[in-house]
Amino acid sequence: MSARHDPAHLVLGIETSCDDTSVALLEDARRLRSHLIAAQDVHVLYGGVVPELASRAHLELLPALVERAFAEAGVRPADVTAIAVTHAPGLVGSLVVGVAFAKAYAAALGIPVIGVNHIEAHLHSASLEHGECEHPSVALIVSGGHTELVEVRGLGEYHWLGATLDDAAGEAFDKVAKRLGLGFPGGPAIDRLATEGRADAFAFPRPMLDRPGCDFSFSGLKTAVMVALKRHGDPPYDAALVADLAASFQAAVVDTLVAKCLRAIDQVGARALSLGGGVACNRALRARLAQVCAARGVALRIPSPRLCADNAGMIALVGAWRLRRGEVAPPELDAVASLEASGLALG
Repeated sequence: MSARHDPAHLVLGIETSCDDTSVALLEDARRLRSHLIAAQDVHVLYGGVVPELASRAHLELLPALVERAFAEAGVRPADVTAIAVTHAPGLVGSLVVGVAFAKAYAAALGIPVIGVNHIEAHLHSASLEHGECEHPSVALIVSGGHTELVEVRGLGEYHWLGATLDDAAGEAFDKVAKRLGLGFPGGPAIDRLATEGRADAFAFPRPMLDRPGCDFSFSGLKTAVMVALKRHGDPPYDAALVADLAASFQAAVVDTLVAKCLRAIDQVGARALSLGGGVACNRALRARLAQVCAARGVALRIPSPRLCADNAGMIALVGAWRLRRGEVAPPELDAVASLEASGLALG
């Protein structure tokens, strides 16, 4: 068998933690032979993710995606060494679908399953494109469900520096966008519209910057936007007003995230900063971090947008690394909804 088909180096990754169904085939812990992400458009109708609809969609999409992944990669199920699957944290119904599928598929092939923590995978997602990271490093995970700053010392070696005390940054983006009539998901819409507005039009707060530490809070900022809107009556709102609100809100979020990242870098003495999560696609955030990291001589590792979002490539990567250590999941591997109960060390 040729090296490209060597089953000792091929991991099937499965990601179903929320509303994106994703499958990947990773060779040699480096090369993505196939990488598929199916978005569930049904949630747009409801302005947010509906858990029951998400789990049903995973059931429908996953078998066809796996079949297509093998076809695109030009490999067979028999070539796969192991299956890496997200088992925590996330929507429990969605996780159950992925875990059950992975366990059944692995049993049929007689190969092991590796349970992967979704947040841990985001911590290392940049390594798919940038290679393994030089440590000590800091990772910012910023998405609809999480805003976390973590010191990364190696695989499985993490120290939590800060987290959101209420809304995640992506959640705040979605809620503000909904109030502005921009639809769901809100992050990309605000990112686009902010280029048309004035970032200094509204003096929104930069939450928690007056306090020590690396924790975040975005509920007050979200409320400040709602209060500003109330002064302008009921919708529909003037297009220029909406653009100014979007730009000013985004500037406040970006200022806060960048300031806390710099605080974490200084605290750790980090040589690199890695980003993960959907909000890491935000162009203003990327540009500001590129500027400040270059000024400090810190390597900035941001994945391409496809790898910032929930994806199976990062799941396969962490699974492949753990497989090299001989770490496989027990038969009783189950879905775990919360980060705190997931077993990921939060030291």
